[in-house]
Amino acid sequence: MGITVEISYYSLAEDYGSPVKDFLHALGGNEKITMIPGTMSTVMSGEYDEVMRLLTESIRPFMEKYPSVFVMKIANACHL
Repeated sequence: MGITVEISYYSLAEDYGSPVKDFLHALGGNEKITMIPGTMSTVMSGEYDEVMRLLTESIRPFMEKYPSVFVMKIANACHL
């Protein structure tokens, strides 16, 4: 099943720009997932298991390192 995820990452660290850029870099590079970064959020699209695996692997390290807020919307009806 294909899904689309809109995700926003708000690092509450003093230097909030660096963690956000690092997070976007962590999400990128997977050829099975389409990613469109935006000013306020990033939109990702791909197969459910692949997208959710990438999110699980990417979010945890940032939450362990920085005070963080992630906001996500997940849909199976809106494809890129």
